[in-house]
Amino acid sequence: MSGPTHPTSNPWKTATLAGMASYLDSAALVTSGIAIGGYYAAPLQLAPGTIGSLLGLQTLAFAAGALFGGRLGDRFGRRTVFTCSLVLYAAGVLPLLAAASPALLFAGVIATGLAIGADLPVSLALVNEEAPEGRKGTMVVFSGMLWLAGIVAVLLLSSFMGAQGMLGGRVLFAHLLVVAVVVLLLRLTLSESAEWAAARRAADAHPNSASESVEFGRVRDLFRAPTVYALLATGLYYATWNLGANTLGQFGTFLWTALAEGEVARYSQLTLLGLPVGFVAGLVFMRVVDRPARHAWFAAGTALIVTAWALPALFGPGEFTLVAVMLVSGLGNAFAGESIYKIWSQELFPTLLRATATGVTMAFTRALAGLAALGTPALALGHTGLFFGLLLGVTVLSAVIGLLWVPRLARTARSEEPADAVQRVEPADPSGAPTPDTTEKAVP
Repeated sequence: MSGPTHPTSNPWKTATLAGMASYLDSAALVTSGIAIGGYYAAPLQLAPGTIGSLLGLQTLAFAAGALFGGRLGDRFGRRTVFTCSLVLYAAGVLPLLAAASPALLFAGVIATGLAIGADLPVSLALVNEEAPEGRKGTMVVFSGMLWLAGIVAVLLLSSFMGAQGMLGGRVLFAHLLVVAVVVLLLRLTLSESAEWAAARRAADAHPNSASESVEFGRVRDLFRAPTVYALLATGLYYATWNLGANTLGQFGTFLWTALAEGEVARYSQLTLLGLPVGFVAGLVFMRVVDRPARHAWFAAGTALIVTAWALPALFGPGEFTLVAVMLVSGLGNAFAGESIYKIWSQELFPTLLRATATGVTMAFTRALAGLAALGTPALALGHTGLFFGLLLGVTVLSAVIGLLWVPRLARTARSEEPADAVQRVEPADPSGAPTPDTTEKAVP
């Protein structure tokens, strides 16, 4: 346990500084895609296979970081892990910023991937645990707004700075370094999660407590009913949705230049057109996410995402269909995809397994995306129709999981007594209506 354990007096400060993990995550992925797949490709003579390997390794490193970082966050505290992860993040950006050979790029993508992977699960848990009752979903969605802000910042830089070649990539990575250092310094003012500290003390005081209720503090509890069903559902939903989103984030520039024969700057400018709409939609979702109406908004967002990926699958990749995918899926993602996954990952798991479960599902998701990234350039160029057909198929699968399976899951219930190490589970309300007692809010 590290740092003070008293509750923070400003939940929005915590939500902002902890939520910056989402900003740094999206900014790193988009920056790597633009810089490595665009600005650095010609000067460093990076072949499509090398580009795919670099971006794929970054995603695989994220998976490893999430797997271990989440568990360490449940065992030793949120504050310790997200502080160390930001130090690693800044160190990893340095070789990317100064890259003069592919070897430095490989070192940088591995370090940054590990760092953002370790940071996200514990940061999300801290946001949820320090948010007031009735506003937890709102503040978790706010972290998704920061994820969008990271994309906006990178695209604005790449669109209007006018730098080309190696200089363009260095400017983008310098932006990541500055933000990481500033956030690190500000995070040092945050307290440890009071909810985690109370749960940790209770678990340590009663390591072998016997009860007919399900105990939630050990890793093996994650893989038995009812939590294992939540683990499978959230992991499969996030993984199948993320294959499309990750492709756009890491390979959007590559697909635009290779399949639509467009320019990097124009792609960034067109992408920016949909971001204000996505931002406004995110604000709307923040207002409804803690209410029963959440399910209807989630269903609408899911329909938009499926429609978006149907366009290139049916009509082929061109300037119109690729732009449409960005705009339509961007709007849908405000109400579904990563936004709703982050809420489920907090609601469906108890305190001492929350970051662990999130880390496991994130690790599975990014590992799958990383493996897919290794072959994305070759598949997109050699079998274009099959490539977009597969992306449409996994998007439909994610819709089925989110609409039909997740609402049936049990949710964990938190005791009012901080010293109670045992937590119970209750069936979820399919309508998604919040309950008036101290139980976690139901899934949509």
